Amino acid sequence: MHTQAQILAALRLGDTGVPIYVQLREQFLRAMGARLMTPGDQMPTMRQVAVALKVDLNTVRRAYDELERMGAVTLVRGRGSFVAEPPPAMQGDAHETQTENLARQTLAAAAALGVDPLALSKRIAALAAEKEKIP
Repeated sequence: MHTQAQILAALRLGDTGVPIYVQLREQFLRAMGARLMTPGDQMPTMRQVAVALKVDLNTVRRAYDELERMGAVTLVRGRGSFVAEPPPAMQGDAHETQTENLARQTLAAAAALGVDPLALSKRIAALAAEKEKIP
């Protein structure tokens, strides 16, 4: 687990044309996926993020709202936002449908960025294999 200060220091905004709230959302999701932030960890406050990055508080709020809608964070009124427990693994048709949808979204994003889909699939397989080794 990293401290809130370490997470804040790692946040970067690029001049890529991608909306700031999307950049923030994706960076937090990557930190969660890399286990830099684990379930139960408190997120930096929206105000801390806004001040650290010199962006509007509403922009940060939008990123946090999307993370909450996705189920990645849980907002506890008066206490803050916390990394949520991952949902239980899907089974059957729901699993197949979600896998198909996610694969199509990922391929569309890769195409939009000019990334070779086969190279991407190899990298995803390698990352998945690494994750299996982590206790």
